[in-house]
Amino acid sequence: MRYLLRDVTTMSVRGLRLVTRDLDAMITAVVLPVIILLLFVLVFGGAVDIGTGYITYVTPGVILLAAGFGAANTALAVERDMSSGMVERLRSMPVAAWTVLTGHVVASLVKNLASTAIVFGVSILMGFRPEATPWEWLAAVGVILLFVAWITWLAALVGVLVRSPDAAGGFTFGVMFLPYVSSAFVPVETLPTWLRGFAEHQPVTPVIETVRALLSGSAGPGGEAALAVAWCLGLGLVSMVAAGLAFRARR
Repeated sequence: MRYLLRDVTTMSVRGLRLVTRDLDAMITAVVLPVIILLLFVLVFGGAVDIGTGYITYVTPGVILLAAGFGAANTALAVERDMSSGMVERLRSMPVAAWTVLTGHVVASLVKNLASTAIVFGVSILMGFRPEATPWEWLAAVGVILLFVAWITWLAALVGVLVRSPDAAGGFTFGVMFLPYVSSAFVPVETLPTWLRGFAEHQPVTPVIETVRALLSGSAGPGGEAALAVAWCLGLGLVSMVAAGLAFRARR
C-alpha cells in the first residue's frame, strides 16, 4: 500500500506539472468560463426575467461549465500518454502503470478548484452575493468535486479508447452540450416541451440545482441533492471501472 500511494503521488505531481505547461488548456479552463459569464450576464442578463438577479442564477451553471472544460482536457492528456509511449516506459519500471490515470484525475481536481475560485471571484465582483453557511460552502464544493471526478474519469476513458488527439478533443463538445440543455442558464420550464424532458432528467440539472440551493442558503434535505450525488457517484464509478478495464485491454 505504501508503494501504491507513492506511485499515485508521483503521477499526481506529474499531472500537475503537465497542466502548468499546457497554456492552451489553462486558457480554456480559466479564461473561457469567465468570458461566458461576462457574455451571459452583460449581454443576455437584461433580457432574462427569472425573479432574481441573473448573476445569482447563472453563476452555478458557469462553474459547472468551467469544471467540464477543465476535465475534458484530461482526454487529450491521457491520449498523449497512450500514443507517445509513456505507458510502455512505465511498464519497464517498478511503477503501477495505471496510476497515470489517477494522476490525471487528481491534477484535474486541483486545476478545477483553481478555475472555480476564479469564476467565483469574478462573479462576486459583478454582484453575486452567496448566502451560504460554512457547511453549505463545503457541501457545494463537495458536489462540484464529485461532478469533476465523474467527468474526469469519463474523459480518461475516452483518452484510453481513442487513437488521435482530434478524437480526444471531440469529447469537449459533448461536455459543453450538457450544461446548455439544463437549468444552467434558463429555467427548464422555459424550454420547448420536446427538450424539457431531457433537461429535467439529465445528470447536470440536479447538480446545478443543488449547488445553486447551497450557495443561496436555501438547501434542504430534499431529493435533488441525493439525486445529484447518486448521478455523480454512479457515473463516476462506472467511468472509473471502464477506464481501468480499457487501459488494461489496450496495453
